[in-house]
Amino acid sequence: MNPMSEQDLPPARHRLLKEHLMTEIRREEPQRSRRWLRPALAGAAVAAVAAVAVTVAVPFGSASQPHASREATALLGHIALAAEHEKTPAGIRDDQFVYIRSRVAFTVSENNGPAKLEPVHDREVWLSVDGTRNGLLEEDTPDNEHVSLGKKDKRAGEWSAYYRDLAELPTGTGAMHDWLYRVSAREVEAERPDRDDAAFTLFGDLIKESLMPPEVSAALYRAAATIPGVDVVHHVEDLTGRKGVAITRTSGKVRVQLIFDEKTYAFLGERMYDQHGTSMGGTSVMARAVVDRAGERP
Repeated sequence: MNPMSEQDLPPARHRLLKEHLMTEIRREEPQRSRRWLRPALAGAAVAAVAAVAVTVAVPFGSASQPHASREATALLGHIALAAEHEKTPAGIRDDQFVYIRSRVAFTVSENNGPAKLEPVHDREVWLSVDGTRNGLLEEDTPDNEHVSLGKKDKRAGEWSAYYRDLAELPTGTGAMHDWLYRVSAREVEAERPDRDDAAFTLFGDLIKESLMPPEVSAALYRAAATIPGVDVVHHVEDLTGRKGVAITRTSGKVRVQLIFDEKTYAFLGERMYDQHGTSMGGTSVMARAVVDRAGERP
């Protein structure tokens, strides 16, 4: 497979390929020679694992519809309703950590060389509930990643994945829509403006590696239904082979699929494909929990 160049990517995805963690998270160790092209929130599977035929619903190169499809709007409505009934752990304390375990594979470049797809591997993240304590990233890579994650960076502004900050987000569809577009607008490049892709990318980031109250989560899904170009693809699989239905959007030469269980509407993970339907990566969320300290597993 010939890796796609960064110039082929839409602006928000171009930004994602240059970050390993969310905007407000800072590594405390010096940057090593290994440059991550795909961030913590997604990845790319090796061909032997990701050789799954996927039906492409919308031709690449076609104009994006001016609104989400009716099917996507209906599906996101069902997902939002299910999210409203999800139960978050009771009595979450500021000194605790949100734990997320995933199966992922990233596109990486060794010493700025050609991009390569890593094997699917485990990834665990511990994020401070209120952002005032150092978090932790552990990843089963050849380097055996064990990285301390910095505390909340005030320069990140409204873009935060910490539970306490997410709990303050709007619970109304219109207000959440405005928040998505306002916060993601800074990722839009002047020469390639795509506000809708930036909003969809932020939406995907939030549901992949964070925990939020049910009412906020429901508002986020309903707001996603207002993003133009959002559609549905059936009969898809995440990296671990779990079958589901995907909320999808295409921008530039990249199609992103956010995959959900067809019966429970639980989020399973993300897959990315190029214009030929070749897998560019993915992530499968396996567990979310709240624990007392970084490094503790539920």
